[in-house]
Amino acid sequence: MNHSITCTSLAFSWPDGTPVLEGLDVAFGPGRTGLVGVNGSGKSTLLKLIAGELTPADGTVRVAGDIGHLPQNVTLDTALRVDAALGIAAQRAALHAIESGDVSEAHFETVGDDWDVEERALATLGELGLGHVDLDRTIGEVSGGESVLLRLAALLLRRPDVLLLDEPTNNLDLYARRRLYAAVAAWPGVLVVVSHDRELLDLVDQIADLRSGEVTWYGGNFSAYEEALATEQDAAERMVRVAEADLRKQKRELADAQVKLARRRRYGQKMYEQKREPKIVMGARKRAAQESAGKHRIMHEEKLAEAKERLDDAAEAVRDDDEIRVDLPHTAVPPGREVLTLMDLRLAYGARVEGGFDLRGPERVALVGRNGAGKTTLLRTIAGELVPEAGEAHARVPLRFLPQRLDVLDGDLTVAENVARFAPGATNNRVRARLARFLFRGARADQKAATLSGGERFRATLAALMLAEPAPQLLMLDEPTNNLDMASVRQLTTALESYEGALIVASHDLPFLESVGITRWLLLDGELRETTAEEVAGPV
Repeated sequence: MNHSITCTSLAFSWPDGTPVLEGLDVAFGPGRTGLVGVNGSGKSTLLKLIAGELTPADGTVRVAGDIGHLPQNVTLDTALRVDAALGIAAQRAALHAIESGDVSEAHFETVGDDWDVEERALATLGELGLGHVDLDRTIGEVSGGESVLLRLAALLLRRPDVLLLDEPTNNLDLYARRRLYAAVAAWPGVLVVVSHDRELLDLVDQIADLRSGEVTWYGGNFSAYEEALATEQDAAERMVRVAEADLRKQKRELADAQVKLARRRRYGQKMYEQKREPKIVMGARKRAAQESAGKHRIMHEEKLAEAKERLDDAAEAVRDDDEIRVDLPHTAVPPGREVLTLMDLRLAYGARVEGGFDLRGPERVALVGRNGAGKTTLLRTIAGELVPEAGEAHARVPLRFLPQRLDVLDGDLTVAENVARFAPGATNNRVRARLARFLFRGARADQKAATLSGGERFRATLAALMLAEPAPQLLMLDEPTNNLDMASVRQLTTALESYEGALIVASHDLPFLESVGITRWLLLDGELRETTAEEVAGPV
């Protein structure tokens, strides 16, 4: 059977009427496809429509084969046992009952032909680096990254014909990412992955670029796509220059023609006034001149209109994707000024900071470590959201914390209303002017936070924190690149390069960390210790 996905005339809008997709036609066949596009273009929405988690307003989705979907934000009940999360709890219970001597027919029906389900589950967990996770543990005992891998393990155990992955490397440490890459590289069926992870996208066979409600296909992986796109854009920019030159030429020719026609009219009028020819002849000559002038003018005006249309068509082919512009005022920290002090800190789940740790001046600290090591717990403790089991954490300057889960916003409020909550002294005009820098212009600023895409939610959250009063002199970011398209990652990098305050970034994205000028690397592995970029990037 040829497994595939076919979407025909697909349309979807949010409950407030905001359109996401209109009349989309797209099909995915066997092989690995990378689905790319700017934030808010509808990538996650399309995957949810294919998975049946959303209902289209119009059009149809047909999937040939069993489908599995790994959503962008994996939420599992913390009380759920690992075997239940993997979907094998019933089979395990029946197997154990049979092994204990209970030969009830119901147990055999539950097991079916899947007698090795427990061994397969353990093998799958091992392949994803989760060999240490016991099937009887609860989800509350594993980290966020491990819960993503557990959800993926459940899909691999099911062996769906069609697999949809939405930002699967979010929250994964380097070790887990490499396990995921191996699983994707070996996938035998239809796979569609949405990601900003270059290394992952370089494993795909083709790129589907979702832009302005249409999909454009590019053969090869992401690197090949970038090369093809660069060639396309060079050609498009050349066409714009040619069209602009043609437009200038047509404007000059129209102006010249108008001058000549004006001269002819003056000459004809002079001849008429001097009455050098019979009246009937002069009248016929005048009518003929007017008709000729009219045709001449219309011809040049048509040429000018055609030139304008060619310029519009050429300009439309040139990508001018907006990017966020982040300015961070009043954040400078003098060198040597005490910013943060940690003393004999002991966190929940066992992580600790032995002795003292000081952060001074505009230092840039990368906080790294395996999933579950306690990085988020440490940041939340510094931010005052969690109380340490022992020891102290003191921030000496105004700080802001951008959490991994982006749960800062109230989903029932608009973007503008959310930002205003953090800066009650700012006028509505100031709030909206700042939001425009984060691409929330006009009606977009009045969009409910609950309807935002992952990248849009990040932008709105960052805008709220940057507008907050007082401005942060210590900025803490927890996996900030998780929900950003590549253009926004570049813009965030540029903004952080110009930031003059102290910075702590917890991230598994090494290229991003290296791009923001990290001055200290801290590894949290049971306890906090200094490390190097080379050690972090080495074998794990």
